[in-house]
Amino acid sequence: MTRTRLAIALAVLAAVATPAFAQGQDIDKVNGSITAEAGQQYGDLETVNGSIHLEARARLGDAETVNGGIKGADDIHSRDLSTVNGGIRLGERAQVDGSVETVNGSVFLDRGSRVSRGVSTVNGAIGLVDTDLGGGIETVSGDITVGVGSHVKGGIHVEKPNRHGFSLHMGKQRPPKIVVGPDAVVEGALVFEREVTLYVHDSARIGTVTGATVVRFSTPTPPQR
Repeated sequence: MTRTRLAIALAVLAAVATPAFAQGQDIDKVNGSITAEAGQQYGDLETVNGSIHLEARARLGDAETVNGGIKGADDIHSRDLSTVNGGIRLGERAQVDGSVETVNGSVFLDRGSRVSRGVSTVNGAIGLVDTDLGGGIETVSGDITVGVGSHVKGGIHVEKPNRHGFSLHMGKQRPPKIVVGPDAVVEGALVFEREVTLYVHDSARIGTVTGATVVRFSTPTPPQR
């Protein structure tokens, strides 16, 4: 192989092996929100006190904040998304090549979204609509809805409130509501270390269940309780 051909081959290999968003500029703040503009490429986005806004078709590395939410429009592409005090909400066809994590906040992923790993929160609801997760779902006190057509490959785990050495001190609370909706699939085990109410649609498929009794339903939405 000539030097020219070898150089071309190496360049093509590098382009395939390196994600496009790795070439973008990092943004790091202490105070203030960050906006990834529509269709633009970024590196990692980090702030302490502020939200992160991802406009349509933005591509980025990790997005991380402490006090603030992460909101993505349609067709965004990222690696890990994480916050401590705030929710994470993504539009349609989001692609996350990592995990989606929050502590105090909800998570919602809209139609056609794909997450390579899992979704987790401690205090907050998790909702999926026609979404594929390569990993599982983990929470302590939040409701979970695996909505119509969604596919979760790593099971569901609802932990004890004080498992990691903290106490939520919430007083008397209703048990978390877990719904596996029409045509949804949850592979792997569904493990519940605390009381929950588990509704599974007749058309859904799930793995083994520990710690809860399955309540089947055939209507578009589960019964009110």
